[in-house]
Amino acid sequence: MVRFTTKKIDSLTLGERMKKIRDERRLSLSEISKHTKIQIKYLEYIEDGTYAKLPADVYVKGFLRSYALFMGLNEVGLIKQFEREKGIHKNIKKIVDDDSAGAPIKFSSFVVTPKMIVVSLILLIVASSFIYLYVQVNNFVSKPRLLIITPTDGAKVSGNSTHVTGIAEKDALVFINEQPVLVNEKGEFSEDVGLKTGLNVINVKARSKFNKEAVDSISVNADFQSQVNEQPSDVSNENSGDQASPVQSFEPVKMDVYVSPNPTWMSIEADGNLVYSGVLLPDSVQSFNAKQSISVTSGKGSETFVKINGKDLGALSSDGTVVRDVVYDAHGKVENKK
Repeated sequence: MVRFTTKKIDSLTLGERMKKIRDERRLSLSEISKHTKIQIKYLEYIEDGTYAKLPADVYVKGFLRSYALFMGLNEVGLIKQFEREKGIHKNIKKIVDDDSAGAPIKFSSFVVTPKMIVVSLILLIVASSFIYLYVQVNNFVSKPRLLIITPTDGAKVSGNSTHVTGIAEKDALVFINEQPVLVNEKGEFSEDVGLKTGLNVINVKARSKFNKEAVDSISVNADFQSQVNEQPSDVSNENSGDQASPVQSFEPVKMDVYVSPNPTWMSIEADGNLVYSGVLLPDSVQSFNAKQSISVTSGKGSETFVKINGKDLGALSSDGTVVRDVVYDAHGKVENKK
């Protein structure tokens, strides 16, 4: 007797799957757009399955990588499902638009012999070898391409952060102020950089797989009001015998942050000022200092680890969801008291 086994088939489309995950995590499209830099309309097109209105596939795959990184999903699965559904859409459109089914078939009199095939393959291999050697030698002796698009050198910024974008070699490692950043398959990179009041120097470095480096830097002037609280001083003490009024003191805070095992987006505020916003890569420890407190927002709380003044406090949370505005002072985590 022949036995048949049943297999459960996931009938959700890519858009339905993304919308279900977003609803389960109670995230709006605007929140996802803010953290992934993907326009809301493109998120809506993907969720609605309106692939005809999406840009080129290379950009959509970049969207899905950013989305998977922020949501903690498998980017390979999302991209494969998109390619499969996009192919189905193309086949359906081709069947509908194909009006030339009755055209006669013409046969060529050109005959391909085995000898011609062998010669063609040899020529193709030789040409490919020369091209490969030329590219490798050129990459070995030359510096990688590096171009900073925004901001321009000498630009003035009114906020406490700026968005740095540029282009490098697609296989190069890119660092902004010694912090590694993600580079897409076209060599494009984009990262938010926190600023301090006054002149800021942003250093960008690209390193090829042959360890050749290209370095560029730009200067940005930031003009914004510092939000650090200061206690007013009493300068009108006329009686030397009077006791001075007590002044509240704060212990300085030093925070070390690292992520494991996946890249994680996060933002850091020191004493109310944004000092970092971007994707932190594994095995990359970032240190921040503040006079009073440091606030952390992370895309994956269970994969973000914190040390305060050298004391290991472990992960931000026990699950992999988004954790917002976790505040630390010199003594550890500041619990919200209502």
